[in-house]
Amino acid sequence: MGLKSYRPLTPTLRYKQIGDRKEITAEKPLKALTVGIKRSSGRNNVGEITSRRRGGGHKKLYRIIDFKRQSAVPCVVETIEYDPNRTARIALVKYENGKRAYIIAPNNVKVGDKLGAGEGAEFRIGNALPLRDIPLNTIIHNIEMKPGKGAQIARTAGAGAELVAKDGKLCQVRLPSGEVRLIPETCLAVVGQVSNIDHMNESSGSAGRSRWLGKRPAVRGVVMNPVDHPLGGGEGRTSGGRHPCSPWGKNSKGAKTRNNKRTDRFIVRRRQKRA
Repeated sequence: MGLKSYRPLTPTLRYKQIGDRKEITAEKPLKALTVGIKRSSGRNNVGEITSRRRGGGHKKLYRIIDFKRQSAVPCVVETIEYDPNRTARIALVKYENGKRAYIIAPNNVKVGDKLGAGEGAEFRIGNALPLRDIPLNTIIHNIEMKPGKGAQIARTAGAGAELVAKDGKLCQVRLPSGEVRLIPETCLAVVGQVSNIDHMNESSGSAGRSRWLGKRPAVRGVVMNPVDHPLGGGEGRTSGGRHPCSPWGKNSKGAKTRNNKRTDRFIVRRRQKRA
């Protein structure tokens, strides 16, 4: 797992730097574990654009990922694969009873490794254990927020949270954002860090690659006309003359985005207070 750069034969290749994908062992997914996916391209049920700058992109199948890891049957990693729907790599595992499933591939897990899950599973990278069975200061990922619901936290490439304390039936987990949160001790978490750590260092290098990923161009408001955006217009270049906002006048910086008082009691430390 590393980065691949290119000879500057074109202006785009000069800065292009993407993953070498050497850890991938299979090119095509297991058909039984894929389903078709219909993209909305940022439009709602009447065809209006509600999320700008989305659309196009390469056609892709959705891989069905097992986020629950509830089976206590041991399994063996068969392949490490690329998933176009997420930044992390995925692993195809085969259980001793013959069933197969896709899981988020932990870092340093290779083909042939044996994995387990549930109470009594061995403490090793790639195994899913209840938080109460994991030692403190361990790096974990694919963390459940409710027992049996499936992993919701730390699933992106290179992500890893830290188990920092245990207090009764609740555990304190430091999330990648810096937030410290209380999670029930019976929730499952996978030991280790998510694969494809170098994803954060990739450089697309070309606008075309962004279009393949379904990302449309983003035009700044200050270069538009006044009829199109509150920041538009002006003689010569201007910074807009007002607080950054959306085309509809809503301020776009500084506003709080969290509004869930029901779960505020589970937050020990906010992400803004990382020190």
